[in-house]
Amino acid sequence: MIRGPCHGHLIQQSLDSPARGRGAAYHRYAYDVTDTAGLKRPDFFIVGAPKCGTTAMYSYLQAHPQVFMPFHKEPLYFGADLHRRYGQLSEGQYLHLFADARPDQRAGEASAWYLYSTSAAAEIEAFAPNADIVVMLRNPVDVMYAQHSQLLFNRTEDIVDFGEALEAEADRRAGRRLPPGPLRPENLFYRDMVRFADQLERYVARFGQDRVHVIVHDDLLADTPGEYRRLLRFLKVDPDFRPAFELKNTNKRPRFAGLQQLIYAPPGPLRKLGPQLRRSRLAHALRDAVVALNSRGEPRQEMDPALRARLTEDLRPDVERLGALIGRDLSSWSGVKVPS
Repeated sequence: MIRGPCHGHLIQQSLDSPARGRGAAYHRYAYDVTDTAGLKRPDFFIVGAPKCGTTAMYSYLQAHPQVFMPFHKEPLYFGADLHRRYGQLSEGQYLHLFADARPDQRAGEASAWYLYSTSAAAEIEAFAPNADIVVMLRNPVDVMYAQHSQLLFNRTEDIVDFGEALEAEADRRAGRRLPPGPLRPENLFYRDMVRFADQLERYVARFGQDRVHVIVHDDLLADTPGEYRRLLRFLKVDPDFRPAFELKNTNKRPRFAGLQQLIYAPPGPLRKLGPQLRRSRLAHALRDAVVALNSRGEPRQEMDPALRARLTEDLRPDVERLGALIGRDLSSWSGVKVPS
């Protein structure tokens, strides 16, 4: 029996004032809405992986007139095995994310941890059996390192040295050496998050290869318009639409650590407001604005070469399996030069 997402009780009214028109959806979304008749249901899902371009692709698709993507990236409705910092959406709350979608639009969402989840593929299939799945992948060593940098930025990782954070994984699985504050422990299991062959196989088994579209990060960097066009063809929408291809979610550091701590790991009394604030369009916009003002871009330091070599070798079998699964030569990720 598939274990689906839980369904919550009524939550408190949002801090937003009543709204009309297009903005009305975010006010309705502050409630555990049970009347979902006539609401558009999502029919495609960007399921991951983290740090592989999902934020950029979400924004590019959001600009397309034939595609609807909700204001809330990472709703994380599916994946009963995943931890949630701010609680689980009810079905009504989730579906009201799509209340503004037109009947003629494709409706989708992006939650980058669905790929990691061992149950999300089955839950999505039960919810939308004919859904299309988008998977974005990258050199797993780079993903792990970028994830560590992101968690440092979010103040949800307190071991600054990447090598030491890897060594702490066993302790953290046992509940030791965990950072304070609201936490999703799987964020800290760097090796597990990049077992892409196993993760992709779950979706192919459920949806079939024809309905699973894979985007390799190397290709996205080399030809962003081309990869976007190929995705639009997969989704069967106008492939000639071209948004502004801006970089998203690049490496950065906070200007003021205390402010960053308040945003991402607030103290207990403020933490209780997390579920309501997270589910508000206005709160999202304000939060994003404050984070942007408190951020400054900074190139990521190069990983220790010996550590990179060791991780590359450890992950070589998984990379080879992944390459065979998607029919793609990924030997460059393993440092192997293929004769021309």
